[in-house]
Amino acid sequence: MMFKGNKVWLHVGDDQQTVVRENKVLIKYQLDQDHEYWVPKEAVQPIDPARLRKKAPKDKRDQHSSSGKGPEDPHDRLSQKTIVVYTDGACSGNPGPAGIGVLLRFGPNEKEISKHIGITTNNVAELTAIKTALVAINTTHIPVRLYTDSQYCYGLLSLGWKPKRNEKLVAAIKKLMGRFEDLRILKIEGHAGIDDNERADRLAREGVTGPGGQEGRKT
Repeated sequence: MMFKGNKVWLHVGDDQQTVVRENKVLIKYQLDQDHEYWVPKEAVQPIDPARLRKKAPKDKRDQHSSSGKGPEDPHDRLSQKTIVVYTDGACSGNPGPAGIGVLLRFGPNEKEISKHIGITTNNVAELTAIKTALVAINTTHIPVRLYTDSQYCYGLLSLGWKPKRNEKLVAAIKKLMGRFEDLRILKIEGHAGIDDNERADRLAREGVTGPGGQEGRKT
């Protein structure tokens, strides 16, 4: 099926009929992913090739290497003197049990954070992941590039959107952002095969199921 211009898998029952709960249906972007999404029934339509999102033409910088790796991570072209961060939030239900995932990298050093944050919404989880990442960075004079696949977070923190809710959380994040000499929060496409973004997603989903997650795991 198709959801917001993307191909998705739709859950059906043993009778091959769509499973509907409170006028919502269950979808996955990839069959092998664990996380599922309940979305409005009317938002899921049969595939129409004319309405599918088309990827921009690739130039030489975007060509995949012969190593067989997935789409290029944006940080691959960044200097070794830049802190690269990927964040994600996840919920089982919305609201529901929620978790956050953070991957931080500086040169060869990495840190992962996976944490359960209780019952809340997906938007709060996404924002909390960003806040947690910024708190974890003690050095504020080094350039930071933080990637999120949340349009909501990107709009609030980079495009000047005014929050209609979660105002205190957004204000706290903006205060943290002011500590950094060179910080950019950037939007990337979710579930697009970017390895580090997939890692952040996995860490967030692990946080959903655990009371404390695995905060501070280093590699």
